[in-house]
Amino acid sequence: MEPQSPWFLLILFILGLCTGVEGEKPSACQCSRLDPKNRKNCGFPGISGEECFASGCCFDTQVPGVPWCFTPLPKQESEGCVMEVKARVNCGYPAISPETCKSRGCCFDDQIPEVPWCFYPLPVNECHY
Repeated sequence: MEPQSPWFLLILFILGLCTGVEGEKPSACQCSRLDPKNRKNCGFPGISGEECFASGCCFDTQVPGVPWCFTPLPKQESEGCVMEVKARVNCGYPAISPETCKSRGCCFDDQIPEVPWCFYPLPVNECHY
């Protein structure tokens, strides 16, 4: 038997990483802090909660007229930092460093321009499925 090519092994490795992330159940904060009107469909008609969570999505049937299986908010370093951008309350100043921001007990995320990058965390005990 011949050894596999490095490219084939690399592709298998990458696919394995994607599969592991895809099946990770999102946290309660990633699901409950998303405004229902901002939900993006992540399932198919008739999907069960178990199937939805198994695909790494959120499931909530309590709000009619919006997707029940939906894409979660992005995972953050701390659960208190998981929130929609509009919920951010400024905790810093222009050009604050991530280290200075975190030393204040705040969250830092510089991925979106023109919003607070250093912002106060939210209480985690308010998150629920």
